[in-house]
Amino acid sequence: MVDVLQIISLPYSPNSAVAYAALADLPCPVWLDSGQPRARGGRFDILSADPINSLSLDAADQAPFDALDDLLCELAPQEVDQQLPFCGGAIGYAGYELGSHGNFLPLDNRETPLPAGFFGLYTWALIVDHQLQATHLIFHPASTEMQKRDLQARFRALDWNTAPRTERFELTAGFRHEFTPDEYHARIQRILDYIRAGDIYQANFTQRFFAEYTGSPLTAYLALREAAAGPFSAFLSLPQGEVLSLSPERFILADGTFLQTEPIKGTAPRSPEPSQDQAQASALAASRKDRAENLMIVDLLRNDFGKICQRGSVRVPNLFELQSFANVHHLVSTITGQIPEDLQFAQVLEATFPGGSITGAPKRRAMQIIRELERSPRGIYCGSIGYISSCGRADTNIAIRSLTASKGRITCAAGGGIVADSDPAAEHRECLDKVRVLLDTLEQQFS
Repeated sequence: MVDVLQIISLPYSPNSAVAYAALADLPCPVWLDSGQPRARGGRFDILSADPINSLSLDAADQAPFDALDDLLCELAPQEVDQQLPFCGGAIGYAGYELGSHGNFLPLDNRETPLPAGFFGLYTWALIVDHQLQATHLIFHPASTEMQKRDLQARFRALDWNTAPRTERFELTAGFRHEFTPDEYHARIQRILDYIRAGDIYQANFTQRFFAEYTGSPLTAYLALREAAAGPFSAFLSLPQGEVLSLSPERFILADGTFLQTEPIKGTAPRSPEPSQDQAQASALAASRKDRAENLMIVDLLRNDFGKICQRGSVRVPNLFELQSFANVHHLVSTITGQIPEDLQFAQVLEATFPGGSITGAPKRRAMQIIRELERSPRGIYCGSIGYISSCGRADTNIAIRSLTASKGRITCAAGGGIVADSDPAAEHRECLDKVRVLLDTLEQQFS
């Protein structure tokens, strides 16, 4: 058996959807999607299927990320290739409720459509590099000869210029909101009471939206990525259902000992009229409220990084950067740090999960208030989706703009950070602004 990574070059195409369709019949196919060519900032698409092992995580697990570390130990480490982010490893998600134990919260026993966390251990991947316009099929030494022959045949037979074969998808009812406007306003007011009492500086409050469907969620995902692709998107097909993520937000990137996180805080809607769109972007960039909201989360994440990073290594190279996406403008900051060489990424997740941008500050008390006021568990939403490679790299998103599809029901969610000068009606509008493109796309195309 060859004991080094095998790399096979294939023709470049930005049409990764047709490649995913070619492997969709295999067990647990996954697509970590850069959103190209529609999203800004993404570089790599990573596609795989047929894991050699898998791990389902339960919210009752007291140390869920230890089990993830054990899973990764089943693959031999590989040398870093500067052009390959992934050399075989774990791909999957950690749901929001997996952060309960690490933040000293009681167990949340409420059911979610999919497991609290799921990772597959994948020995091969198709990697599409949109920056260098290169495509590589990589095989970890644990890949079988039969697998290699099958996958090379599948991808070499592809017509990269065709649309992927898709099945029918249909919503059988429109999306229902978890809260009425009055109920949403009342919960925002309760958070404001907590802020005035000194319990917290900020809490991220969210709600869910539900609809019934029949057919293939992949068809829904392809429509959504046309309308709202994000640089940290993903489509995962698991035995229990599908995950559809159009996330614009990175949680943590790891490259050796280097860490980076890019929290989003501050949102304004896009306008089809250019001058109005620019005015809304400029108003967001100058907003004292949104900048203060962003800074609170930057401080929280600096503290989270400080738990694990080498002393004096935590930096904030970008603060309040304006970034524009399909339906909204955002303020994005960047925090970096260096971790000790013997620290594993699973330990990084344990120390920082869930991401501070979707909890509030201080994190533990904000999460307690979220548990009290939100009507249902978040599940994958506000958790994290991504990969951990056997070459020492990892990249994960914050699973916002994300949906789950399971047992005939499709669910998405949205929310926002509440601070002392938040207006309940404006917060409700912001919540709907964030989710509108997802709901409208599915209702208009598939009802």
